[in-house]
Amino acid sequence: MGPSTGGRTRLSGMQKQVLTLYRGFLRAARSKSPEDRRQIESFVSAEFRRNSKQVDRKNFIYIEYLLRRV
Repeated sequence: MGPSTGGRTRLSGMQKQVLTLYRGFLRAARSKSPEDRRQIESFVSAEFRRNSKQVDRKNFIYIEYLLRRV
């Protein structure tokens, strides 16, 4: 823990890209009806969770592939 991190782990560039994509999907869901929003948020959350369990964190090539597929 460095003094500039405020007790948090620093994120890599790829981790930041994944979080930006996730947040973007959730922001887009806000413009939908409440029912659609819940469905979209549930689907996005499930997909990201599924991929987090199935994809090795060190498999950068595959993660980049998944990011660019969007």
